[in-house]
Amino acid sequence: MDWRCFGISKVQHQLNEEITDKEIRLIGENGEQLGIVSGEEALRTAEEQGLDLVKISPQATPPVCKLMNYGKYKFEQSKREKEARKNQHVVEIKEIRMSPGIDVGDFNTKLKNAQKFLSDGNRVKVSVRFRGREMAHTEIGRDLLNKFAELCTEVSTLDKAAKLEGRNMSIFLSPKAGK
Repeated sequence: MDWRCFGISKVQHQLNEEITDKEIRLIGENGEQLGIVSGEEALRTAEEQGLDLVKISPQATPPVCKLMNYGKYKFEQSKREKEARKNQHVVEIKEIRMSPGIDVGDFNTKLKNAQKFLSDGNRVKVSVRFRGREMAHTEIGRDLLNKFAELCTEVSTLDKAAKLEGRNMSIFLSPKAGK
């Protein structure tokens, strides 16, 4: 088997007959200590109570096993994971592109879009692309980006100041913590 196939967070528990240890520390269904017993005796106790014997700590000496309804446990665990996934928000980086010769109406439209992205909790990368002879006037793009950042100050903070990378100059804005 290839070593890259193993998942990091997928814990596989040993159940019932898979547990072959001679002595185990047994914990009851409600968390009470039942003491150190033999593996056969623990399995018999689990069958009498109609529960599963689950090894929860294999590296301990002796290994720790618990009596539980394993199907119910797995179901509740998947429900908790689903709920956690539903409540998390992935922060995306939205990009807004402009040119140095952008007009006022277009600028205001892009500004509104950026403010909407920031209020949704996403980061925004605002970039200006210089073409041809525009490279000789990068200060126009820097002024444009600084004005853009200044108009977004009530909903954002400036992460990264204007920086020229090749033919693009960009800034990064992130939403304010209180939003």
